[in-house]
Amino acid sequence: MRRAVCPGSFDPVTNGHLDIVGRASRLFDEVIVGVLVNQSKSGLFTVEERIDMLREVTASYDNVRVESFRGLLVDFCRAQEASVLIKGLRAVSDFDYELQMAQMNIGLAGVETLFMPTNPLYSFLSSSLIKDVAKWGGDISAHVPDRVRAELEARIGPASRS
Repeated sequence: MRRAVCPGSFDPVTNGHLDIVGRASRLFDEVIVGVLVNQSKSGLFTVEERIDMLREVTASYDNVRVESFRGLLVDFCRAQEASVLIKGLRAVSDFDYELQMAQMNIGLAGVETLFMPTNPLYSFLSSSLIKDVAKWGGDISAHVPDRVRAELEARIGPASRS
């Protein structure tokens, strides 16, 4: 079975993330969306909330599942019996960092990295940008699933700051 991991913090998941997951699901028998548990960072959403949102918005894919992980990504890949990581690249600047990580991952555990260029519609998107726009009442509906938009508006939208 060809199995791959799509890792990230997904705080929150964007349509750019979902584009990569959807495209990966057509290339692999199974795709595991790995949500990083980073105890040194406090996210806007808890890991459980992110997993719940991801499971809902990926439910239409029969071969995608969502799991959390802590520690080294390559250890998670080994535990999941996945030999490939999928990484979306928005710009050349992403490549510089991701290439170093890919080289470390192949050296540590023989885990290959497949770089997928982001759909140009989403090349500017980041979770941080989405949170900033939502915080100030901007329309994020074209950039995140409806569930995520509703959760963001409830948590940090203009109405929640009053």
